[in-house]
Amino acid sequence: MALKIITDSASDTPRWIIDKFNLHVIPTPVVIDEKDYFDGKTIKPEEFYDILRSGKDVKTYHINSQMFYDNFEPYAKNGDEVIYICFSTGIAGTYNAANIAKTELLELYPDFELTILDSKCASLGFGIATYYALLMQKNGASKQEIIDGIEWHCEHMEHIFTVSTLEYLLKGGRLSRTSAIAGGLLDIKPVIHVNDNGALESIEKVRGRQKSLKRLIDIVGERGADLESQVIGVVHGDDAATMETVKEQLFKTYGSKNLIDNFVGCAIGAHTGPGIIGIIFLNETSPYKKYL
Repeated sequence: MALKIITDSASDTPRWIIDKFNLHVIPTPVVIDEKDYFDGKTIKPEEFYDILRSGKDVKTYHINSQMFYDNFEPYAKNGDEVIYICFSTGIAGTYNAANIAKTELLELYPDFELTILDSKCASLGFGIATYYALLMQKNGASKQEIIDGIEWHCEHMEHIFTVSTLEYLLKGGRLSRTSAIAGGLLDIKPVIHVNDNGALESIEKVRGRQKSLKRLIDIVGERGADLESQVIGVVHGDDAATMETVKEQLFKTYGSKNLIDNFVGCAIGAHTGPGIIGIIFLNETSPYKKYL
């Protein structure tokens, strides 16, 4: 019997964190030419972006209740307690599906303690929140402190992204054809954040790739706190060179040293395309620093 913290692959949690803490990551499904694959398990981001570029038909769907049941049941059988940090309800139906599975499991395992937390975060936003939760557990925090810490970190997590192409926002219905054509002609790059409802929202339009990246750096300064020492996430859609440039700029501008990075996985990448760049950070200093 033990307390287990788990998440799903939409968190884009880096492999070194998964390995260090033996973290259980439930894979998000992706459909390529009508065949199911599972993010991080049967398909890796490196392959995925090549497939996107090839023009194959790519769709995603959220983890369903049966998948959750199958992933949760071993813990229920073992008498473990589980905290599951899930993809934002503002983007996917993951939270509701997990709760359906929980209800079904409690009929068979009435003593199973499963806490499902809607992160209202995307990508490495809840990957970092998961990392903080694992550190808190390692450093002696109680279960309730860990839950409170997850909720606080998710509430204060900022996500800002920009894309290289408008093509995938158009395909996913997040952009009208007229806007996509006009944006392409004018080299418009949207700046996107995750709003208070946990949904992706375009907040600015900038002309040109370099200006859009500079705007991301500026927004970090406008919204962030304790930028020199907090963990800051940088994610990319198969554009490691640009990601490294962004990391250098964060260090030069704010002295940011604790940078972690990863690919944007299938759950978000399918709808934003290759070249997405994102920065994830806290807008207040964490009150849980003694555990971090």
